[in-house]
Amino acid sequence: MNSYGNEMAYQPYGATIAAQAAQSERVAFLQRTYVHLAGAIIAFGLIELSIFGLVGSARLEPLIAPLFQGWTWLIVVGAFMGVSWLAEYWATSGASRTLQYAGLSLFVVAESLIFVPLLWIAGKYFPGAIESAGISTMVIFLGLTAIVLGTKADFSFLRYALYLGGLAAFAAIIASLVMGFSLGIWFSIAMVVLISGMILYQTSNMLHHYRTDQHVAAALGLFSSVATMFWYLIQIFMRSDD
Repeated sequence: MNSYGNEMAYQPYGATIAAQAAQSERVAFLQRTYVHLAGAIIAFGLIELSIFGLVGSARLEPLIAPLFQGWTWLIVVGAFMGVSWLAEYWATSGASRTLQYAGLSLFVVAESLIFVPLLWIAGKYFPGAIESAGISTMVIFLGLTAIVLGTKADFSFLRYALYLGGLAAFAAIIASLVMGFSLGIWFSIAMVVLISGMILYQTSNMLHHYRTDQHVAAALGLFSSVATMFWYLIQIFMRSDD
């Protein structure tokens, strides 16, 4: 679930901006970023496999069911947002490399935990939805990444549209949790479109605004978007037969 970026992530101080760096340095920065992104995705998958493998789907059911009663899920989402903010701050505030890695690790763990109820529901009642969503997420992400890296276009003009879209989405999510209504498949589709714009924006920022030592922050931002897209694609595939 996405926090829509932190402006501190690409304030130009200290190291060289990727766009101004030598080609070898810029390529090395991109390689480090995507290696860390791949590591975060693998860690996310291993955590989920460990949870479902060690605890088991049957034992998870009595733990998951209470989450959707009353205000419990709203509290869970609020706690997730707080942990996500802390993790992002650690990763992007120019702190020590150890603290940056702690931020990325904390964010991956938080994403893994909040995904458990959705993955449990999808795995039990909608066979194939998780796999389809995973493949679709990969294809969309690679396609959007190729567009930015291939054209080297600057998508910073999307910033305010993404910000307003994010606020509208956040308001809709909170309203649905408080009032108890379903947002439906069209909201999930709109979120996939919004996150696609975010990936374009984040990837172009890596090229034009990030410093070459900010690969941990860049990886966290991309992982946040990939996870959010995966979240909503799962819901789309769960509702595709409605």
